[in-house]
Amino acid sequence: MTAASLHAGPGISPYLAVGPRPLDHFRILYVCTGNICRSPIAERLTRRELDTRLNPRVAGRILVESAGTWGHVGAPMEEHAATVLDEYGADSGGFTGRELLDEYVVEADLVLTATLDHRAQVISMGHEAGLRTFTLKEFTRLVRTIDPGTLPDPRRGADVTERARALVRAAAALRGWLLAADPEADELHDPYGAPIGMFRNCGEEIFHAVDPVVTALTGLQALH
Repeated sequence: MTAASLHAGPGISPYLAVGPRPLDHFRILYVCTGNICRSPIAERLTRRELDTRLNPRVAGRILVESAGTWGHVGAPMEEHAATVLDEYGADSGGFTGRELLDEYVVEADLVLTATLDHRAQVISMGHEAGLRTFTLKEFTRLVRTIDPGTLPDPRRGADVTERARALVRAAAALRGWLLAADPEADELHDPYGAPIGMFRNCGEEIFHAVDPVVTALTGLQALH
């Protein structure tokens, strides 16, 4: 499947229209280009942070996946990316690259992309994705401004998925009002082919973006 077929013509499957997504789970989809560097790092760091803050039953209701607009289908994670995850204590094993498909966008409650171009590609696929698709750093910037007290609180009986959906709605409402001072601030650059130091820099950027997102999603601070 070519990248073009994902975004136009027969690649858009009319029977994949967005319907009600299961309310008992919340699905996060990370998107980059090859799905072997940035989005796997973000996926596995997010999974680690969820699993360290929530009990297993609750953590398992937030699903985290990734794909690439030019995904290296079946490829392992880039070696330096795996090294960075290992250094953060996150699981790098058992990963295989995927190409971004319509069904992944349909099923996602929140799509977080590496760049503005990736965001535009996801939105161009349709499926009413515009209000639930952000770059990772854009979403982080927006959720930092949201008063946690306005969100459903799991400590007071609210469901964690209810809180997560409310957070996405609040971020979408703020997007037109809170613009980045510089569009580059919402971008996460590709370290593919770079030395390990660049991957560590990328991993640090991703970690510092993921941490407040998971805090906002769960209402729980990291135990760093």
